[in-house]
Amino acid sequence: MSPAPLWIAGAGGVGRGALDTAPAASRPVAGFLDDRATATGSDPATDPATGPGGLPLLAPAAVPPGAHYLVAIADPAVRLRLAALLEARGAQPCAPLVHPRAILAPSAALAAGCLVMGGAYLSCDVRLGAHAQVHYNATVGHDSVLGERVTVYPGGNVSGAVHLADGATVGSNAVVLQGRTVGADAFVGAAAVVTRDVAPGTVVVGSPARPLARSART
Repeated sequence: MSPAPLWIAGAGGVGRGALDTAPAASRPVAGFLDDRATATGSDPATDPATGPGGLPLLAPAAVPPGAHYLVAIADPAVRLRLAALLEARGAQPCAPLVHPRAILAPSAALAAGCLVMGGAYLSCDVRLGAHAQVHYNATVGHDSVLGERVTVYPGGNVSGAVHLADGATVGSNAVVLQGRTVGADAFVGAAAVVTRDVAPGTVVVGSPARPLARSART
């Protein structure tokens, strides 16, 4: 049986990356769902706007009932909001979308709605929660647990036995050393090296990674 066509929520950079991943993984794409969608005609259902790849572009509230969706947006909070909206409309998260050039150990386990791009590597006994994303050329070491809506940006290196709590983000080329915990909704800046646990909601930068001063965030 052919897989159900996929609706990609988010027509930005991650959404276009998902569009690259889907055909490589033999997953048909029905169209995009985006808050910025504006119908070209009077009826969005019959005359939709056009998204990446010339595919239909609808507002999330117009998702077809029973549709399979992938939230392809980097911001974990937006991912949470859109997933709740789509499921309230009767849509369901898709099976994990994995590029065939990604390498996954047989013991790795991925929840629904996950996105793994080409060149990523997930080692033995890695666990990914719902709607987690591992972008291209990122690596996740053995026994690591990534919670829901976690993001590992391109080139990120998560060592073994790391815990990334719900909504945590590891920036491009950042490193999280063995056994560390990155708290919920924390953000590890690009090229940072995490040598100690990161508290929930904290932004850390540098090597070794240190909390970003509040005044520097504004």
